Amino acid sequence: MKRPSATFFLAVTGDSMERLSIQEGDTLVVDRSIEPRPGHIIVDMVDGEITVKRYELRGDVACLCSGNSRYAPIPLVDMECQVVGVGAISP
Repeated sequence: MKRPSATFFLAVTGDSMERLSIQEGDTLVVDRSIEPRPGHIIVDMVDGEITVKRYELRGDVACLCSGNSRYAPIPLVDMECQVVGVGAISP
């Protein structure tokens, strides 16, 4: 753990990231000090709800994308989104 004071653990619930090998019950190690870049798995708060998604740019639009085709990408347009941190999987 590189930055203990900026790091926390988050238990995963739900199936939105299963195709990216993030399963319900996994623990994410989340670092609040990392600036998210496209392709990073991020923990974010969207409209008051904590989510775990892959951060992507689609054209000029930032999107939160799941690892499950049942969930559509969430374009970050006209919504409140706060990145909590960048995650790594810990089995």
